[in-house]
Amino acid sequence: MSEEMKQEQTEGCSEESCAGCAHAGTCSSKKDMRVAGNAYSHIKNVIGIVSGKGGVGKSLVTASLARMMRAKGYSVGILDADITGPSIPKMYGIHEQAQGSEEGIFPCIAQDETRIMSINLLMEEEDAPVIWRGPVISGVVTQFWTDVIWGDLDYLFVDMPPGTGDVPLTVFQSLPVDGVVIVTSPQDLVQLIVKKAYNMAEQMNIPILGIVENYSYLKCPDCGKVISVFGESHIDDIAAGLGTEVLGKMPIDPALAEAVEREDFSNVDNPYLDGAAEKLLTMAYKE
Repeated sequence: MSEEMKQEQTEGCSEESCAGCAHAGTCSSKKDMRVAGNAYSHIKNVIGIVSGKGGVGKSLVTASLARMMRAKGYSVGILDADITGPSIPKMYGIHEQAQGSEEGIFPCIAQDETRIMSINLLMEEEDAPVIWRGPVISGVVTQFWTDVIWGDLDYLFVDMPPGTGDVPLTVFQSLPVDGVVIVTSPQDLVQLIVKKAYNMAEQMNIPILGIVENYSYLKCPDCGKVISVFGESHIDDIAAGLGTEVLGKMPIDPALAEAVEREDFSNVDNPYLDGAAEKLLTMAYKE
């Protein structure tokens, strides 16, 4: 393609046309498509939690990081962008509907004062399926940024749906994301899956903070033997090949699963992600 054609193509770009473009975020115009947050929200760091596939425990990692930063005394919120599969409110035992005013929507407050917004908190029936097309879902995620009164937050964690589709693209384009944590598991094709998430963030100019591996191992409660249920981990080599770091390896821990079932994540202690928490602590605050 000639330079003239490239210029003509990018000059005709709009937010609507770029949203569904396979080359969004890579064209030469570098157009800033971020939208303004709610006037009553002041958020210092926005952290996206992403995965290349489903079922790797992304929401568990999101809630764990939020819990760890909250335990350190920071003000924390969770934007549940997994619209068709929301799980964050139940993990914290939140079942009421969010309330609003003329200024916007108020997030629900968990027991540990984590502020949470999820589609479940806006539905009359929390178990009702969300049967919406991509553009509608993306619009709701954007509204969670523009319409929710988050107040003063040190960290807002965005729990994104798996893959590289409409919602991750919307978040990367519309929100001022300061970095992403990639969640994966030690299974076949993990290298390809991690690379997809990594390459998307890189093409969108979003810093990759590192990788968290979930289901890394199981420790026998009787003898203490470490069992690699899903095979040997290669995440250290994969991270080194990508030029990033491993922020933590989470085992299959019955205590975490029980806390989720009890809807008591406000009292969880997850020591497996200390490296990730230290990484978050080193992030410079935006003025």
